[in-house]
Amino acid sequence: MLSEQSAVTVRATLPAVGAALGTITERFYARLFVAHPKLLRDLFNRGNQAAGTQRQALAGSVAAFATHLLDRPEQRPDAMLQRIAHKHASLGVTPEQYGIVHEHLFAAIAEVLGDAVTPEVAAAWDEVYWLLANALIAVEQRLREERGGHTWRTWEVVERVAETEDVATFRLRPADGGPVRDFLAGQYVSVRVALADGARQIRQYSLSGAPGPDLRQISVKRVRETGAPDGEVSNHLHARVRVGDVLELSEPYGDLVLDAGPDTPLLLASAGIGVTPMTAMLAHLAHSEHRAPVTVVHADRSPAAHALRADHEAWAAKLPDAAVHLWYEQDAPAGTHTGLADLSGVALAPGTRAYLCGPLPFMRAMRTQLIAKGVAPADIHYEVFGPDLWLAGQA
Repeated sequence: MLSEQSAVTVRATLPAVGAALGTITERFYARLFVAHPKLLRDLFNRGNQAAGTQRQALAGSVAAFATHLLDRPEQRPDAMLQRIAHKHASLGVTPEQYGIVHEHLFAAIAEVLGDAVTPEVAAAWDEVYWLLANALIAVEQRLREERGGHTWRTWEVVERVAETEDVATFRLRPADGGPVRDFLAGQYVSVRVALADGARQIRQYSLSGAPGPDLRQISVKRVRETGAPDGEVSNHLHARVRVGDVLELSEPYGDLVLDAGPDTPLLLASAGIGVTPMTAMLAHLAHSEHRAPVTVVHADRSPAAHALRADHEAWAAKLPDAAVHLWYEQDAPAGTHTGLADLSGVALAPGTRAYLCGPLPFMRAMRTQLIAKGVAPADIHYEVFGPDLWLAGQA
């Protein structure tokens, strides 16, 4: 909770600081990477930095957290904190790095806002920063302890399957032959690879299934951008990684996990490569003999682009009360829909809990439609691949 004086100052200065956050975060990252180039090479996603999406996500998170402190001082924004903390813990972010961020972020604030940053203003926003940082440090420490500390473990690729033209599944076994920790359906692992220029870039990939007790399975979409660089790690995995090669993986993390009993109605909605955690969730529901209705919604460019389609439909078919609704922008076969996903004709049981994964416009549209159909906002959960621009859009 903010002190009374800081709350007054933050409320008075939030419009000005919020309006400048885009410039502030741009200056912040520029300063940070000049002082600590290894952070850009080996920790931060260089593609997100080039596209500017990481700056937008940071600005959105700071503004959203400050607004929450003012509007609901008695309540922590645990959903936001958990999502960020899981990503940080999977990347290996350390408590000491929060001090480095503070140094360069506040130097950027002073540089952009100049004389407007009085000692009183600086102290108030310093309080905001450390409330956010210390909350994340505590959650990240707990997550690491639950997994025996953060380590990069070497895994051997034992099988590679071409799911679609742009999606490949990799099945991996620990190179040390040791035990494999259980994961919760919906979670992801961080994958660290050595690129040609010496950088060790990290990306998160959902665990798309559990093919065996000693295996991990990830399904990776090759990122090809129009007018922007292709995805460094996804293209590296597609072009260079074959059976017998090794990758470094973190333990499983992620807060988009099923939190429902066998009698809770569910909706699992995905688009594109967002199908990966949903397939794992369906497998878990089938194995756990989930009894309540499960509504499966998926949207894709075409049936040929629908990764894991056979698994997606097969696991749903094993449930006693499941309905599958598929939308394709082109080549939609009989029994599916043409165009974008639309819930207007989809029946939902009272008390449905929803899980969403896919591009941000898709998830926003799904959330709007679900609320209109009576689903409580607190029962709608989502996962963003990459920087969380949902918060940036709300800030």
